[in-house]
Amino acid sequence: MRIAVIRFPGSNCDLDTIEALSKIPNVEPHLIWHEDNELHKYDAIILPGGFSYGDYLRAGIIAAHSPIMKQVKNLAEKGMPILGICNGFQILIEANLLPGALLRNNSLKFICKWVRVRVETNRTPFTYTLNKGSFLRIPIAHNEGRYFIPKSELKDLYKYDQIVFRYVDELGKPSNKANPNGSIDNIAGICNREGNVVGMMPHPERASQSILSPYYTEDGKKIFESLINYMRMVSLC
Repeated sequence: MRIAVIRFPGSNCDLDTIEALSKIPNVEPHLIWHEDNELHKYDAIILPGGFSYGDYLRAGIIAAHSPIMKQVKNLAEKGMPILGICNGFQILIEANLLPGALLRNNSLKFICKWVRVRVETNRTPFTYTLNKGSFLRIPIAHNEGRYFIPKSELKDLYKYDQIVFRYVDELGKPSNKANPNGSIDNIAGICNREGNVVGMMPHPERASQSILSPYYTEDGKKIFESLINYMRMVSLC
């Protein structure tokens, strides 16, 4: 399986994502420059974290207009699995591939810490093999990660099962204490209505080797493995 990891000027989690994917059998991760025009050769796309274009104007807005994003939009419409991590999530929102907005953290400070998220749906390629209601320990590292959407549109996220991850406490509840950035309804990740495009603020690539985790887990790896298992299932259908 060939996975494209797109590098924009200012990306800094691209190689981490490549490293995490390279540990999974039968996966070929490829680093793709944002001016490439051959994304159709790949089975899935990942937009990694970082600070594309230095976050000038607004996080993700300039990258959303990069040459490669026209292809990303076309492939998204055709059902290709696409994952945006942190800055990648910001880019997907600015490109109108996902609804809502990502605002400054309510603390107005950059936050880097490990969080606990609950899987809210397993209808996406990236949560296909995860149990709904299960928990993952994954770190966050962002300044503009506060997810916001008008209440009228929030209802649609619930109606169409588009909330993928929520920040929760040790009891598994989406409490204010567990919410690191002030995101509405503790939302940590969402998908489009079709389920093939997912954006999340936590960094699964940084939680894909137990040696990197204070909890000695590989919870982030489960998200990438879910994609692989999903693609195998699709190929057999």
